[in-house]
Amino acid sequence: MIQRRIESKILDALNFSPVVFLAGARQTGKSTLAQAIAKKRNLRYVTLDDLTILQAARNDPQGFISSYTRPIVIDEVQRVPQLLLEIKRQVDADRKPGQFFLTGSANALMLPKVADALVGRIVIFTLFPFSYDEIHGFQNRILDHLSVGIRLGNYPEFNRKKLIDIILTGGYPEVLKIKTPEQKRLWFHSYISTILQRDIRDLSRIEGVYELPRLLTFLSYQTGSLMNLSNLSRELGIPLMTLKRYVSLLETIFLIHRLPAWFSNIGKRLIKTPKVFFNDSGLLAYLLGLDESVEENDKLFGQLFENFIFQELTKQISWNSQSYKLFYFRTASGKETDFVLETQKHELIGIEVKLKQTIQSKDFDGLRELKKLTTDRFKAGYVLFLGNNAVPFGDNLFTLPISAFLGIDSKRA
Repeated sequence: MIQRRIESKILDALNFSPVVFLAGARQTGKSTLAQAIAKKRNLRYVTLDDLTILQAARNDPQGFISSYTRPIVIDEVQRVPQLLLEIKRQVDADRKPGQFFLTGSANALMLPKVADALVGRIVIFTLFPFSYDEIHGFQNRILDHLSVGIRLGNYPEFNRKKLIDIILTGGYPEVLKIKTPEQKRLWFHSYISTILQRDIRDLSRIEGVYELPRLLTFLSYQTGSLMNLSNLSRELGIPLMTLKRYVSLLETIFLIHRLPAWFSNIGKRLIKTPKVFFNDSGLLAYLLGLDESVEENDKLFGQLFENFIFQELTKQISWNSQSYKLFYFRTASGKETDFVLETQKHELIGIEVKLKQTIQSKDFDGLRELKKLTTDRFKAGYVLFLGNNAVPFGDNLFTLPISAFLGIDSKRA
């Protein structure tokens, strides 16, 4: 079993919180991790993917919860939201930590019944597909290094074709076991069909499920771009309110993510529309119909590469001991920084992503604009690229090799 870096945070939360919720897309390894933690902590494990258990829980939520001794793991709890009110009642009567470890294939923060029932009683984590360092068995501390300053100098060369293979495969545990591109395509096809037919149905009784695959494909071509819902509504012929609901559902089940814009009252007009990204580069590549030949298409390869960097940042944030928020930055005049990390101290770290081997001064224009507008808060700015030299390009501005970003030093090259 591949060690999940978020495990230690979950184990710690079970020591002080009555309820711990692990959310994440289907097939990211939630059940495997939950079973491993159940074994370590001697927790009873039940899953609502078992149809008999599911029916029992739906038939009598109160009796279902009362019949099990605690502590307990309840896997895929979003399938019976009524259980949450009973869990709330039990926890209010006894605030002992570690009583309930819940998992679900939906974002708990976007499910009103979860938020309303368990506010103040729950700690929520998100499990994403495997990160690069999880797959290769080491701990990447890139966020800490970006905060204090990366080591300057040479880093290991990173093979471009290897990078393409990593991006096309993605991080879903089952996909990593599959050998051929055709088998991967079949897996992703079945995965999306199952999610849209099952999870969407569980969460919301909607008509027009047939429109969701088309919406997903359309959004895949918008990856890394501004998500203008009014324009999407016109182009797809879907009423705006309906489209908003569909997009929220896709976000709730972790297929897509909206990256908010960073803005502040700094006397400059800034773009505030969010950008759209997907939760896995392999899934995105499938939706775009891409294979190894994507190397010849800089636009699409660039989209995949940026999405991959977004995923890695999001995963690292999810288990880092320090709190980070992720944004992008763009002025009305078009000056842009792909990613902005905001630290607990409200300091800003900018990251511009370039799919190129050599960096020029103009590649720092967006970072310089961010720095100019946020002088007191600007910590450092990096241009992430495919080369292997980390060098300064001015005060607190540096190139960032992809191998440095992924945590690869000479010992792991």
